[in-house]
Amino acid sequence: MRRTALFGVTGGVIAGALITGALAAPTAGAAERTPGGAAEAHGVAVAAAEAAKKGIDWTDCPADWGLAKPIQCGYVTVPLDYAKPNGRTIKLAVDRIANTGSASERQGSLIYNPGGPGGSGLRFPTRVTTKNPLWTKVSKAYDFVGFDPRGVGHSAAISCADPQEYAKAPKLDPVPDSEADKRVQRKLAREYAEGCKERSGWMLPQMTTPNTARDIDVIRAALGDKKLNYLGVSYGTYIGGVYATLFPTHVRRLIVDSVVNPSREKIWYQANLDQDVAFETRWNDWKAWVAKNDAAYHIGDTPAKVQKQWETLRAAAKKSPIGGVVGPAELLGFFQSAPYYDSSWATVAQVWSDYLGGDEKALVEAAGPDMSDTAGNIASENGNAVYTAVECADAKWPTSWAKWDRDNTRLHRDYPFLTWSNAWMNLPCATWGAKQRTPLEVGAAKGLPKTLIVQSTRDAATPYEGAVELHKRLNGSRLVTEKDAGSHGVTGLVNPCVNDRVDAYLLKGTVDTKDVTCAPHATPVPAKSGGSAKAAKAAKEAAAVVK
Repeated sequence: MRRTALFGVTGGVIAGALITGALAAPTAGAAERTPGGAAEAHGVAVAAAEAAKKGIDWTDCPADWGLAKPIQCGYVTVPLDYAKPNGRTIKLAVDRIANTGSASERQGSLIYNPGGPGGSGLRFPTRVTTKNPLWTKVSKAYDFVGFDPRGVGHSAAISCADPQEYAKAPKLDPVPDSEADKRVQRKLAREYAEGCKERSGWMLPQMTTPNTARDIDVIRAALGDKKLNYLGVSYGTYIGGVYATLFPTHVRRLIVDSVVNPSREKIWYQANLDQDVAFETRWNDWKAWVAKNDAAYHIGDTPAKVQKQWETLRAAAKKSPIGGVVGPAELLGFFQSAPYYDSSWATVAQVWSDYLGGDEKALVEAAGPDMSDTAGNIASENGNAVYTAVECADAKWPTSWAKWDRDNTRLHRDYPFLTWSNAWMNLPCATWGAKQRTPLEVGAAKGLPKTLIVQSTRDAATPYEGAVELHKRLNGSRLVTEKDAGSHGVTGLVNPCVNDRVDAYLLKGTVDTKDVTCAPHATPVPAKSGGSAKAAKAAKEAAAVVK
């Protein structure tokens, strides 16, 4: 907002030019030549120009948002359907904290997306209020801006099921024992898809990644920034790749961290199958770490023994849910946070160790539902609804159950940790009751400035090949690889080889002359016994968001 006068002259002219061009009748084949379609390009130009004129009415954040001063909140209005910019609109919740440096140090806004689909970015400004040391330098130059993507939280939230019913446990074991088990899971997936259409059908056709990228361009304009500075993690990298495709000349700085493979052949069915393989790899890494630290945890002194203990725990929970609520599905929901994040390694191991020592309370609290947390359950159900809606809308999914059954049965034999759970989570897309689109061909060869891609080689949620693929597609990009590491979200970890390059890029626009390989960040150390349940539950919730 401190650049209002400057933007009022130059930005206003640019916006006017965009509108003039957009209102002209499209020539034959314009839609094919315009990534995402000519009508949508027209719509976003109109919406961005209007947002630039209105700006954002910043106020103190609502008390129940949990965002204290000096963080401010506001809304940006966007079209529901960019092909109809004068039609129905929705409001997107945004927040910001001003740069901590001087006016001369300020370089604009840094917009953040944490992943999902379904994650909220509203807590991004708290990296400044909590004085996170990794972001001290960058926060001097940038306003930190977060937002709830369309359908999420405070941005026209969608829903597919009653949140309290959604939270109930124990749920069915995701690994089927019979064809009858599969039929039950198929019925549940079909009913979930029907629930999405019944409760949120008006939003479903427009819950696409290209629309979220367009939303970001409108937010950029509302902020008064001529060009975008963006940090996207996990699914946020796909948003970033799509934005770079749709708006290459609007990019100033773009960092993508832990990259979704943008190939049209991968979005989204094959990407989830690839994820099953990567999760098994990282699960094995964690088991080896637990075995190495057997003196602390007493779970097993070899990976094979740790695996045996897991199978024993899983079988026991299936026979008699722990605490009446933690069955195999709930165990998996909790334990998968370890393959996701190194920061969960010690806490998950400690909760397990405590359980084996006779204390099941921590495991029940960490893995089981909290039916009294109605706000948390609403957020959890909303996150899953958005995840499903975006992935189902972005691409055409296989409708043949025989294909799903064949592919997942084959994968489960060698990669059993996540395969069937992932299959049932995505199966609603096979019977989706709204339009499914053809994925955008991600790539930008002209007009895109240097971009930065950061990735660990053993990431479970977004396998390394995704970063390599995006690197090929974004002309002038640089890839920073954290070798022999696998934590999801590399820019949030302490690794000077990565951190220094992120700072240099955001502050100076500089990248290395060639791609860089960094040594891994420090290996986690065992946690002290006790007090681990809360941290472990938080890790489980974080993992659920960035799926």
